[in-house]
Parts: sequence; C-alpha cells; structure tokens
Amino acid sequence: MTGGSASADISAALRPTLPAWAEVTPDRVAHIERVAHLVATWADRMGIPDSERNRWLKAVWLHDALRDASPATLGEWASSSSGPVELWHGPAAAARAKAEGELDRGVLDAVRYHSLGLAEWDMVGRVLYCADYLEPGRTFDVAARAELAALFPRDVPGVIRAVARARLSHLARSGWPLPEPMVRFWNSLSVASP
Repeated sequence: MTGGSASADISAALRPTLPAWAEVTPDRVAHIERVAHLVATWADRMGIPDSERNRWLKAVWLHDALRDASPATLGEWASSSSGPVELWHGPAAAARAKAEGELDRGVLDAVRYHSLGLAEWDMVGRVLYCADYLEPGRTFDVAARAELAALFPRDVPGVIRAVARARLSHLARSGWPLPEPMVRFWNSLSVASP
C-alpha cells in the first residue's frame, strides 16, 4: 500500500463479513468495524501474510456476532458456560460458528475466550483479545489505550500483558469470580515475563 490509496485498500479489505445469523445492533457493528480496522492496520505494519491476516479478521467478525442476542439464545448456544451472562456471547458465537462449518480451532478459541484470555491461544486469539480492548471507540483510558494500540506491532508480548492486567483488574473490581481460563492466561503471561 502506498500514498492515499492505503485507506481505501484497508476499507475494501474490511467489507462486512458478519454471518447471516449475527444478532448485533448498529453500534455493535461499528465496534466490530473499528476492531477490524485496527487488526488490519496491525497486520499491515507487521507484514503478516494474507492467510494469517484473514484468520485474524474472521475472528474479529465473529467475536461479537451474538453480543446483542437474548439470554435465551446465548443459553442455547453456550449452555455449558458459567459466570455472568455478559460473558456468554463469545462461547455462543464460537459454538454457532462451529455449527455453521467453521473448523479453524484458533479462530474458534479466539472467539470463545476473547473476553477472558486463554493460555493455549495462537496469535489470532492474542490479536483479537488486544484489539477488542484497544479499539479507539471505547471511552475509558483513551490516551493509554491509544498508546498501547500504537505499540502493539513492535511489542506484542508487552501489550498483551498490559491488556490482560487491565482486564483482570476490571473483572476483579466488578466482584465477579475470576474464571479459570482468565487466571491460567494471566499465569502463562506472568511466567513468560522477563
């Protein structure tokens, strides 16, 4: 990409690919589009091959596909999920995507655990986890999150640890129990820290 066509090229590559079964509001679609734009920007800056970039974007378009679904729909697709219903949309979207034929385990795990973290993730999960938190439409810690978003292509492990720390702190302050995948994810990052 060069010159003024870069923005147009990124936009063309982000055509909505929400599944037909998605239950999302216009505000949610705008959030997903911002996450997709951030992920595409990172992929370009990091020189990621198209095949991996496409996996990243597939996870982005699926991650909140059922975020605005009813609790009954979420329960239907995420019947084995524990914790608050606010965290069921990832497992529900992953289960629905799998039922519709998605076979990529990395994409499914990224979608399922994008709100919590997963120690066994490949890069697609780590990218989605950070981009979902760092997308510029969120109104809290704007400057700090923008700095982390800009830093991601140069310091993936450092940004992942910072995002995990913030997400873990938020959940702990909420009074909800810390889900086991989140604790294992944090511990895997802490062991890997210098």
